[in-house]
Amino acid sequence: MKPLALTMGDPAGIGGELTLRAWLRLRETGPVFVALDDPARLERLARDMGLAVPVRPVADAWAAAQVFRSALPVLPVPLAAIPVPGQPDQANARAVVASIEQATKLALSGQVGGVVTNPINKAALYQVGFAYPGHTEFLAALTGATGQQIMMLASPMLRVVPVTVHASLRDSIAMLTTEMIVAASRTTATALRRDFGIASPRLAVAGLNPHAGEQGALGTEETTLVQPAIDTLRAEGIDVSGPWPPDTMFTAAARARYDVAICMYHDQALIPLKTLDMDHGVNVTLGLPIVRTSPDHGTAFDIAGKGVADPTSLIAAIELAATLARGAG
Repeated sequence: MKPLALTMGDPAGIGGELTLRAWLRLRETGPVFVALDDPARLERLARDMGLAVPVRPVADAWAAAQVFRSALPVLPVPLAAIPVPGQPDQANARAVVASIEQATKLALSGQVGGVVTNPINKAALYQVGFAYPGHTEFLAALTGATGQQIMMLASPMLRVVPVTVHASLRDSIAMLTTEMIVAASRTTATALRRDFGIASPRLAVAGLNPHAGEQGALGTEETTLVQPAIDTLRAEGIDVSGPWPPDTMFTAAARARYDVAICMYHDQALIPLKTLDMDHGVNVTLGLPIVRTSPDHGTAFDIAGKGVADPTSLIAAIELAATLARGAG
């Protein structure tokens, strides 16, 4: 199997430590990955953390498999300044972007099986002209899939897809349309069949308002926006139910009745997933021509450099990317 490309994330965050700890955990079993990072900064970090991780610069992704059991393979992406844990530096923003760009090119060319992204700090990137709300939109632009990308958060306990993502709650409600719900659900159903091996995926569509609108007493979006989307999807043969009351659809009994929850906005989706299974949550971008996953947490500047970062979510992201890459191949 082809190696995976692992981006550096913000070098002042916990991404580097997670990369080192993931290699320690996976070096004997795989999946194999190659880090797109600054070798010198990873060596310093390993030394400061007391982690026995030999760092090996490589010339291309193909070399990763040959060295992975004995050393962490790194495709060099040099930083402009030595990172200080917890203090993002604008000087390194271009290297962060370059790491994502190079990983995407490797995936598009078939040199790697997929891309796993360490967390970024978008505020630092905006200072150098980064024009995207987040990884998902940037990867869509790099791969020519703008408008087709869908963000899924997946864990062994729950899968969720927010129809609107990186927008304020006010803007999310204003921009929500029946067509957006239909498009997100179609992409999700296709990905569950093709990538996750679910022959007949069951989609549960959340309402927008408390109690799913209470027959119009608490809002009309369920009848004007959500139900027409459900009717369209059912007519296409997709197994879809709803609108579900958002406050009861994430109980254990309710979750047993569907394979994915289609949610109307960011927090409606992410709060239940992170509450149920933060450690194993993985961000998966659907609708791209490449495999992309990411741990379901941020840069954690508050614990960067303290040696306490937990690599569980990153390892879950690497393992899921490998699974999806095998399906795509």
